Amino acid sequence: MDLTSKQRSQLRSLANGIDTIVHIGKDGIGPNLVKQADDALEARELIKGKVLENCLLTSREAAEELAKATRSEVVQVIGTKFVLYRPTHRKDKKDRIVLAASKKRD
Repeated sequence: MDLTSKQRSQLRSLANGIDTIVHIGKDGIGPNLVKQADDALEARELIKGKVLENCLLTSREAAEELAKATRSEVVQVIGTKFVLYRPTHRKDKKDRIVLAASKKRD
């Protein structure tokens, strides 16, 4: 999944209003954390995470590793926080994020 700069900007804007739900500590990224993030992405599509001080990974490393494990996209990394996005496979469209479409060039 490749996001355009316009789509990333839209997702960053939406992420301002969400709470951090994934915290990565000294144990790093294990199966339980991946499951928690995966479930959250399925329910919300957009999640915010934070790398705690005792983590051996940088925020960028943690975000990229978790994105790979959850088949999501890193939207943004700022300081110790990061934002991940993955479109949901849910059939109900009530809370789905609709991204701006890129303009097709001829």
